[in-house]
Amino acid sequence: MVWFVHAAEPSPSLSKNQTMPSQRPDRIRKLLADLVAFDTVSDRSNLPLIAHIESYLATLGVKGKRIVDETGQKASLWVTIGPEDQPGLVLSGHTDVVPVAGQTWSHDPFKLIERDGKLYGRGTTDMKGFVAVCLAMVPEMLAAKLATPIHLAISYDEEIGCVGVRPMLRELARKPVKPLGCFVGEPTEMKVIIGHKGKHGVRATFKGLARHSSIAPDGVNAIEYAAELITEIRRRAERLAAKKEQGSLYDVPHSTLLTSIVHGGAALNIVPDSCAVEFECRGIGITESREVTDAIVAWAKAEIEPAMKARHGDCGIVFEEILDYPALDVKADAPIVTLAKNLAGRNDHAKVAFGTEAGLFVSMADVPSVVIGPGGIAQAHTPDEFVAMSELEKCGDFVAKLIAHCAKGNA
Repeated sequence: MVWFVHAAEPSPSLSKNQTMPSQRPDRIRKLLADLVAFDTVSDRSNLPLIAHIESYLATLGVKGKRIVDETGQKASLWVTIGPEDQPGLVLSGHTDVVPVAGQTWSHDPFKLIERDGKLYGRGTTDMKGFVAVCLAMVPEMLAAKLATPIHLAISYDEEIGCVGVRPMLRELARKPVKPLGCFVGEPTEMKVIIGHKGKHGVRATFKGLARHSSIAPDGVNAIEYAAELITEIRRRAERLAAKKEQGSLYDVPHSTLLTSIVHGGAALNIVPDSCAVEFECRGIGITESREVTDAIVAWAKAEIEPAMKARHGDCGIVFEEILDYPALDVKADAPIVTLAKNLAGRNDHAKVAFGTEAGLFVSMADVPSVVIGPGGIAQAHTPDEFVAMSELEKCGDFVAKLIAHCAKGNA
């Protein structure tokens, strides 16, 4: 077992002449150890991690641009290696991780451990491993004297709805020179992913009227009205499941809909005056997820809320959007897909059910995107999360081929 402990100083950098591929694994390990050591669960600031990346890049003579959020506690980082006035290619990854609370880890989740060729720690797969590879390859990018630039897009709060990449994409959409394409490094075992489902999440809060349960008919039972919504969601989910897409690349070949969270009631002998229901749709179509949930909201306002108000005028339902991101659907013969396959050394492609920032790169900035990165989604979000070193090395090879491609000035 090998322990990697975060150092306060930036990772030792390499000169532009010290870029032998044989040194690459050690650079990746060191940088990943540094990144994992920062607790960047989404409810915390990622600024210390961003500052560390900036310090590392500064030792190489590279400066990025911070895009800070409204609170001043979160930031994305946009970095360009190569000419600023030429269209380039983007390597995109997020810095936030999911919580470790309630999980049983065999070691400190924020210290990197290597065991049997696997690197363990929170975020190793999702997706600090990819970010570490990209940073480790910066010396090789500099040495190559790129004709086509490579951009690093490092974001925050992806895990809570792809939040942090949006301000960066709004700026990117206004730039006079737009990137040629983007590779989002979520864990795909380095498979080329050309599509993923979109997601729209909604919270419905039912306001009823509390009464002693002995006079229940005088009250308005928020839970029972919420149950009507839950039942309708289930009916619609079954209808979606019946519409399986023939020849689909998805493992679940239809849009999905479900109720995920329900909170309500105070005591057994009180008519509940409040109930919150959270539900989501993951849609195959670009905007299908929102269309499905919007239809449910409209149904509830027409069928459930009037009955509640008829009992008492102050009763009703408040709907809130929890999160929203679009689906990704790239044509299999698109240039960015062909390039990804060439760089990965494979001819196949697939689609995944989990969401990524790739759909937003397309919808907000009109940047063609695919998803490809080291590690498997089965390891993401789990206790003792890990990524195989062999996966990180494959990713390093992918970026090395991208560097060679961009050094030639290929569009």
